[in-house]
Amino acid sequence: MKTLLLAAALALVPAGTSAQSAPAAPAPATAPASQVPLPDANPALWVVRDDDTTIYLFGTFHLLDGRPWFDDEVRTAFDASSEVVLEAIIPENPAELQPLIVQYALDPQGRSLSTLLSAEQNAALGRALQTLGAPPNAFDRFEPWFVAMSMTAVAAQQMGISSDNGPEGVITRAARARNIPVSELEGIEWQLRLFDGMPEELQLKQLRQSLDELDQIRETLQPMLAAWSDGDVERLQRIMEQSGDRDPALLQFLITNRNRTWAGWIQDRMSRPGVVFLAVGAAHLTGNDSVQNLLRARGLRAERVPHVETPAPS
Repeated sequence: MKTLLLAAALALVPAGTSAQSAPAAPAPATAPASQVPLPDANPALWVVRDDDTTIYLFGTFHLLDGRPWFDDEVRTAFDASSEVVLEAIIPENPAELQPLIVQYALDPQGRSLSTLLSAEQNAALGRALQTLGAPPNAFDRFEPWFVAMSMTAVAAQQMGISSDNGPEGVITRAARARNIPVSELEGIEWQLRLFDGMPEELQLKQLRQSLDELDQIRETLQPMLAAWSDGDVERLQRIMEQSGDRDPALLQFLITNRNRTWAGWIQDRMSRPGVVFLAVGAAHLTGNDSVQNLLRARGLRAERVPHVETPAPS
C-alpha cells in the first residue's frame, strides 16, 4: 500500500502541520512555479439536498501548487453557501501549532527515534534527511508518524507543492471575506491525537515505507494531482490502489472510521435548513468506503455536480 501511504501523508495530515513544523526545504532545482504554466483544475464536487437543506461536498488536495481551481461550479457552490465546514481550521500563525506539536508529536518517553529503527533504517533516514537538506538529528525526538509525514511534506515543498496554496486556506479566507461562519468536523488537536494514537508498529511501518518511496514522490504525486485536477475520482482511486499490499488496519484507522463519523454528521445536518460548503480530503471521497457510499447506506444521495465553465471576470 505504498502509494496510499503517501496519499495519507499528504491528504489526511492536518493541512500545514507537517510542512510548517519540519525543517525548511531547500529551494527547488526547477524553475519557480510562477514561470511554469499551470493547468486550470476542475476537481470533483458533489451535492446532497432535500427541500430546505443543501450540502456541497468538495474533495481537497491539502498540499497544492498555484494552479487555479477556485472557479466554475466550485466557486458557484461556495458563493451559494451560508456556512463552511472543514476537517480542521488551520491557525493563520504557524507558531500557534507548536505547543500541540510538542504535546502530541514528541515521543512521550523521551526515546531517540534511532533506537526504534534498525541500522539499515537509520542509514536510510540519514540519507533521506540529507537529501532534504535537514540535519541528521532533525527528528530525533519525534514519533515515527510525524517524521514520515513531515519528510513527505518537505519533499512535496521541493516540488512547489505546499499548504500555502492548499484549498483549506483559500476557502477559509474567502469565507471570512464574506463574513460567513467557518467550523470544523474534527479540529487540529483531534487530528494530532488521532495520529499520536496510531499503534507504534503501524507508525514504524509507515515511516519505513515513506523512506523507501521518498525518491519516488514526484512519480507518485504528479499522477494523483493530475487525477484530482481532472475530477477523475476513479483514476485517483486506481492510483491509490496500484500496490496490492493494502493494510486494512491503516485504512480503517485513517479513512473508514472517520468517513462513518462524517456521514453521520451530514445526516444530522440535513435536519436543519441552510446551504453548507463542506470540504474534506479527496481520499475520503473515493472507493467503496467513501463518504458518498456511506451516505447512500443511510438513505441520502450524493450527486456529482456537472462541470460548467464560467467566464473569467473582465
